[in-house]
Amino acid sequence: MALSRLDRMLSASGKYTRSQAKDLIRSGRVSVDGVCMTKPEVKCEESAMITVNGEALNFREFHYIMLNKPAGVLSATEDRKDTVALDLLPAQFQKLKLFPAGRLDKDAEGFLLLTNDGQLAHGLMSPRRHVDKVYYVRVEGEFCEKDKITLQEGVIIDGDYKTMPAKLQILDSASEAEITVQEGRFHQVKKMCLACGCRVVYLKRLSIAGVRLDPSLQTGEFRSLTEEEEAQLKREAGM
Repeated sequence: MALSRLDRMLSASGKYTRSQAKDLIRSGRVSVDGVCMTKPEVKCEESAMITVNGEALNFREFHYIMLNKPAGVLSATEDRKDTVALDLLPAQFQKLKLFPAGRLDKDAEGFLLLTNDGQLAHGLMSPRRHVDKVYYVRVEGEFCEKDKITLQEGVIIDGDYKTMPAKLQILDSASEAEITVQEGRFHQVKKMCLACGCRVVYLKRLSIAGVRLDPSLQTGEFRSLTEEEEAQLKREAGM
């Protein structure tokens, strides 16, 4: 059974800073399985029942947030001029050391995964894992059946880089499509569309690794992933 420092477990809940956690423990306001603790460095099982001032603590070391990112927001943790994804979360989430698992263009919308699980993020972003990411695009111009073959075979972008095979599904309008890619180079979907003679005017990420953006989330809204969604991402990340 995994053991963690008690003060670290309190701070990982997102409700307290490390210094606040230590003060709470030293003042005798924290209990583990009904036993009062006064030493911040004591190690506890992660399955233990922890209470603070008599209220149960919902402890989680890792957090997984689905954000429906608006256009104009950067996929970053901080920026001096522009709004970043973390700015859209309440204050208590700022203590969790979340970061975007992969990039999403500033002018794009849709599913941005925020987490503090570095192993999961690395697995999802590695081209070697062949993790599907699905995007909805609306373009100037029209896709044709030949474009499906073009993207499946890979196109040259950035001068000399050949993209991995991608899937194009043309929707009811030939100016709309869903594109599935397994890598995430800078402006890649836009550049692939240009290789087909189409300029992207709207881009939205619909899913990552088989987990679909919750249609009930309005732009700028977020929620934690369900246990099933977490498990799906971990499988795809090779965990």
